[in-house]
Amino acid sequence: MDWDLALRGFRMYLKLERSLSDRTVEAYLHDADRLRAFADAQVPKLLPCAVRLEDLQAFTTTAAKSGLAASSQARLLSAVRMFYRSLMVDKAIAADPTELLESPRIGRKLPVFLSVAEVDAIADAIDMSKRMAHRDRAIIETLYGCGLRVSELCGLRLSQVHAADGFIRVVGKGDKERLVPIGAEALHWIEEYKRHERSTLTVVRKAEDIVFLNARGGGLSRVAVLMLVKKLALKARVRKTISPHTFRHSFATHLVEGGADLRAVQEMLGHASITTTEIYTHLDREYLRSNIMRFHPRATHKARA
Repeated sequence: MDWDLALRGFRMYLKLERSLSDRTVEAYLHDADRLRAFADAQVPKLLPCAVRLEDLQAFTTTAAKSGLAASSQARLLSAVRMFYRSLMVDKAIAADPTELLESPRIGRKLPVFLSVAEVDAIADAIDMSKRMAHRDRAIIETLYGCGLRVSELCGLRLSQVHAADGFIRVVGKGDKERLVPIGAEALHWIEEYKRHERSTLTVVRKAEDIVFLNARGGGLSRVAVLMLVKKLALKARVRKTISPHTFRHSFATHLVEGGADLRAVQEMLGHASITTTEIYTHLDREYLRSNIMRFHPRATHKARA
């Protein structure tokens, strides 16, 4: 894989999987271009898949010596990590060379997430009289109900849905499998979609076991799911920059806010490290305030003689 192809795939990954704004996407692509320039300057030139940990360490040392601020270095390394994560998702590489790469520690940006009312509004924005409406509702309910990545949703197979047990078998990053509980609401809409729409499609070869199909009977693309989510959010008047990944953030946030065990959430999301899951311990200000007002002994003033 050459750099042009890898960077095109990276752009799609940032938009679909990471739910980043256009401005941030361009910034990360600019940082990835810096890595490309470094790789092109080596003798011989390095292709994306040939870059090793030692090369990346030399790259980061060069960036640090150039006088780049710690925050800029962190963003640069974040872009490099995401770049190689995208190659892992696309199965262009078998191992991630950034796993042992160290970076300056700075605060993490909180993810955008939806309220329960906003999720409901997006689901209710689907016109159930339209073709493939049951599929669209099943997609929204599965994204939110299971916290799937968009690539996991598009790759979900009928043979991986164990309705009687209330679980789905998900193939995540690095082809790692995990079991994720699926609720009655998502299962209901999947069954409705299968009965009303999927059963009427002429399914193309190799898509027979895929759950979510397009109107032509082929596998649904990540771009199609992105466009669906954005269209419904606009119709529901949700004024947040969202993507399919936003439902994953919302799934995790609502579980943590509801008191779910962080380890259980980590398992359901398929995070390799608990520190990644800890980002979802953020809570809205009103939630924090209500807890303090309810439980802290000094939350209310008592007149003293």
